[in-house]
Formats: sequence, structure tokens, C-alpha cells
Amino acid sequence: MPTGKVRFYDEEKGFGFISSDEGQDVFLHATALPAGASVKAGTRLEFGIADGKRGPQALSVRVLEAPASLAKRSRKPADDMAIIIEDLVKLLDGVGGDLRRGRYPSSAHGAKVAAVLRKVADELDA
Repeated sequence: MPTGKVRFYDEEKGFGFISSDEGQDVFLHATALPAGASVKAGTRLEFGIADGKRGPQALSVRVLEAPASLAKRSRKPADDMAIIIEDLVKLLDGVGGDLRRGRYPSSAHGAKVAAVLRKVADELDA
């Protein structure tokens, strides 16, 4: 599927344009967005393309990455992140102790730890 960035999007009118990675301008209508999603200039998208009345039109849009300013606005306060990091260190200490004794975590527990690590990484990387 093609990818690109939102060039502009008018929330009130419900449409805008995507600059695809191939350099093509693609019309974006609000009905192509996932339920509850909002986009702004700079949002990275993955989308299908169909020929519309006036040229290429995006279908089945998936938001890949919000612009940095949106991600930073939704960040947790630093005090809250400090507590989360301290809890994460305790969680990893427990996993490390098990590994030193020759035991890997169960696949369910390992998946949960990995999900927590990804979420914290996303918060720090925003």
C-alpha cells in the first residue's frame, strides 16, 4: 500500500490532500479515515488509491504516525513518567533475576513485558 504525509486537511470541511511518497497528490475525504481518527498536516498515512472524479482518491486510510507536536501534546507529565520508569525497573529486575537462575519468563509474561517496554519507549520517543 502507498504511504505519504497529509499536506493539508480541513476538519470542518472534511477533506484534504496527501502528498504520497511517490510525489502524487491524493484527495483525502473524511469518510476514508478510521473511526475517531483525526489528522493534521504532517501526519504519516498508509492508504489505498482509487480513481475519483477529479483524480486519485485515498481509501482505507491507516494512520502510521502523528506529527511530533501532536504526540508531544498527548505525553504524560514528567512526574507520572518517573513513577512508570521506577515501576518498569522493578519489573525488569524481576525478569533479570529469573534469567540469572536460568529461567525465561513464560510466553504470556514475556509478551506483557515487551508490550510495556514498547509503550514506555513510545512515550519517551514522542
